[in-house]
Amino acid sequence: MLGYSVHAQTSPYIPVISGGIGIFSSTNEGFTFVQPVVAPVLAFPLGQHILVESRADLRGLVQQSGPHSSFEGSFTASLEYLQADYIANRHMTLVAGRFQTPFGVYNERLTPLWIRNLQDVPLIFGIGTRTSGSSLGAMLRGNLYDNRKVEVNYIAYFSAERKAGQFQAARTAGDRIDVYLPNQGLEIGTSYQRFLQDTHANAVGAHVWWIPSKSAVQIRSEYAHGAHAQGYWVETAYRLSRFGGQDSLIGRFQPVFRMQQSFRNSPGKGDGLPTADTKQADFGFDYYLPHEVRLNTSYARTFSTVNGNIWDISLTHRFVFPLWRGGK
Repeated sequence: MLGYSVHAQTSPYIPVISGGIGIFSSTNEGFTFVQPVVAPVLAFPLGQHILVESRADLRGLVQQSGPHSSFEGSFTASLEYLQADYIANRHMTLVAGRFQTPFGVYNERLTPLWIRNLQDVPLIFGIGTRTSGSSLGAMLRGNLYDNRKVEVNYIAYFSAERKAGQFQAARTAGDRIDVYLPNQGLEIGTSYQRFLQDTHANAVGAHVWWIPSKSAVQIRSEYAHGAHAQGYWVETAYRLSRFGGQDSLIGRFQPVFRMQQSFRNSPGKGDGLPTADTKQADFGFDYYLPHEVRLNTSYARTFSTVNGNIWDISLTHRFVFPLWRGGK
């Protein structure tokens, strides 16, 4: 599959801590905020078939209450997921606990600060990912079919409702089907979710990713339709490694562009989406420094009832180390 997987990064029996640290700055219509962030990831295998994994988010927030006001600070800490995986075989893994809601692919694969090409999440991120993108319940995932030319993967999940405490979640059920063509580096998938509390509603989505193995280009896109809004985003990035290799001065640059739109069908209080039809174009430059350090800069222009500019800059570092030394 495309994207980040803790399973692929860890030895079967050695606990590993990985993750990232970073500092983010954003200026939106004259308001500036700065966020230092630490996001550790734990992968703790218990034998051959059980893996416990978790990711936390620890961040400070220094922001202005007005364009010319003084800065004020705060701190938040959250546990984005804490789950136990029973890996029966390559066709089935049973997951229980708090996990990232697998609606679309951005939430599972691109939210880590050391992976995403642009600092801000897409406009339609809130469709299918209520309560901060996490669910509380059970999930079944695995491989339906594969050969040298095609892989078909599936996910089915159920989440219980929890309104108070650390592990808040909504009562939902859903699935996702992905078809991956390894020779072409192409993945096409669909998502479905049924919201099962208060007013019941459906959300559907689709994604197309093209990341060829022999090219520096990346093209990612998603579409989602919820109860009150719909929209899409398309992002392309190109690492300039053809100019002297990835470690050359120019080869460390990666230009990024994302076009996105959201369309408001009806009022939806608290759904996390723009309250009016919105179009946004993001332009970014990523620069890959040695030792897993990356500098991200971007500019976005938003077109809606009120147009605005967003300037972002961030510096991140990816780390990984075992909790103890393993045997051969």
